[in-house]
Amino acid sequence: MHDPRFDKLAHGIITFSTALKKGETVLIDAHDIPPEMTIALIRAARAVGAVPLVQTHQARVSREMARGAQDEQLEIHAGLQFALIKKMDAYIAMRGGDNITELSDVPPERMKLVSKRMKAVLDWRVKKTRWCVLRWPSPSMAQSAGMSTEAFEEFYFKVCTLDYAKMAPGMAALVAAMKTTDLVEIKGPGTDLRFSIKDIPALGSGGCYNVPDGEVFTAPVRNSVQGHITYNAPTVYQGVAFDNVRLEFKDGKIIKATANNTEKLNAILDSDPGARYIGEFAIAFNPHIMHPMRDILFDEKINGSFHFTPGQCYEQTENGNRSQVHWDLVSIQREDYGGGTMHFDGKLIRENGRFVPKPLQALNPERLK
Repeated sequence: MHDPRFDKLAHGIITFSTALKKGETVLIDAHDIPPEMTIALIRAARAVGAVPLVQTHQARVSREMARGAQDEQLEIHAGLQFALIKKMDAYIAMRGGDNITELSDVPPERMKLVSKRMKAVLDWRVKKTRWCVLRWPSPSMAQSAGMSTEAFEEFYFKVCTLDYAKMAPGMAALVAAMKTTDLVEIKGPGTDLRFSIKDIPALGSGGCYNVPDGEVFTAPVRNSVQGHITYNAPTVYQGVAFDNVRLEFKDGKIIKATANNTEKLNAILDSDPGARYIGEFAIAFNPHIMHPMRDILFDEKINGSFHFTPGQCYEQTENGNRSQVHWDLVSIQREDYGGGTMHFDGKLIRENGRFVPKPLQALNPERLK
């Protein structure tokens, strides 16, 4: 059945998030989403004169392929995907499915092999295309969010069709502040963290990379991170659920890592040398996303949160770290999550999740709704 919300979302993704133009190519990766949404994206792309190509995926099939993945098979697959992505101007991935832990029983060595072989494809997509990645609402997501299916759908479309242009002035002010900052200090329950972002670029992300969106991101100087952090948002990575992740740092490196599944956590951090260093530091401010739901694309945008990411840095915010891992672990600093402070070179920037300097107050939730 046709749903006008699909058209509105597709229009925003095509005209704003990826800004497609006549004659440009876009690859639509549709993972367990309704055909009607894929069709809406195709029609929206054609409406601006772009050329859409589509791949459809099913999570259970992907799991089976990963469980028995062989290097020869992955080499062929990665080669085909690389040839395809090189022809694209833009990339859209929309991922649905009822089971976010579908890959949880894929052997770690297989996941590591898949990540290694597909890394060149991912790097090209991130660096060379205008990309946008979304989740699709499902009953399991509604359950994780503690909402009914209907209520979650309403929440989803409200968040994903937000007027992201409102974020531009505040993001510009935060980018400017981060570009002139050396020392960042973050404190809160279980967290006492210090690191430099000197001479590392900062970028705003307001509906152009992920939807939902709302963050400004950079990266720490690779060897500068000192102290410890406790992430109070639960997460899922490589199909495994993690709670109470705590990391300790010395000279940039994670020297101790604990969680509810400490063994698996350390196995991920031992994927390669870069996985024990931080590749991204981001401050988030989506006005509608207030609580975690074990979905990174939503949770990393939680109002009053930041994420501090083990693994690969982005080329645009280069700090020299290389890894097949990129894990956006989230800490929420609002009062209802224990509070916390963030200082730039000794100046209070955010307290209990709210921006303090006047130019940055434009990113507080009441100004963005």
